[in-house]
Amino acid sequence: PHLPAEDIALGYKQLLEVERGWRDMKTTLQLRPVFHRLEDRIRAHVILCWLALLLIRIAETTTADTWARLREDLQELHVGTFEGPAGTFRQRTELSAAQRTILNKLGIDPPKKIIDLAPPARP
Repeated sequence: PHLPAEDIALGYKQLLEVERGWRDMKTTLQLRPVFHRLEDRIRAHVILCWLALLLIRIAETTTADTWARLREDLQELHVGTFEGPAGTFRQRTELSAAQRTILNKLGIDPPKKIIDLAPPARP
């Protein structure tokens, strides 16, 4: 009762963002429906959901962007496996400007360009 209208409105906005985050996260991770029956599994599920939501909210507040937008940009990052007479290697795609910006804002080093090198298999 003692809060200014601006604080109450901000609280409701944050509540809506949290609820949206839960919906987005559970849809993205395909966590519906959940059929846990054991208490330990239910607790583990809730904790994992909470941690994922926390990471989403940290990413959103740090980058000042929505999770949907961040996910859209980051899901374009892929790793390909290439095989030839010289061996096998795994390489990531080039980072876009948006991906570099996101990683920079989050303080995350870009992944290595060449992830794995293996000589050819010996017959």
